[in-house]
Amino acid sequence: METRVAVLAIIVREGTAVTALNDLLHQYGAYIIGRMGVPYRQRGVNIISVALDASQDIISALSGKLGRLPGVTAKTVYAPENL
Repeated sequence: METRVAVLAIIVREGTAVTALNDLLHQYGAYIIGRMGVPYRQRGVNIISVALDASQDIISALSGKLGRLPGVTAKTVYAPENL
């Protein structure tokens, strides 16, 4: 299976979504290279970046599931394909 390197940017506006978000990240843990979370208290959001190495289908599936959580926005940026 061909894999891609990507960064998933996640903005969390609803604290009630955190448990479901963490459960999803745990389910896809085998593909996660690393993650970083930053609370931005002044704006009431949490900003999370997740580095992944997985097939494009897996990355898209995770991004889609995260984006369907209430109060969560997720966007993916892929590294150039020749990595």
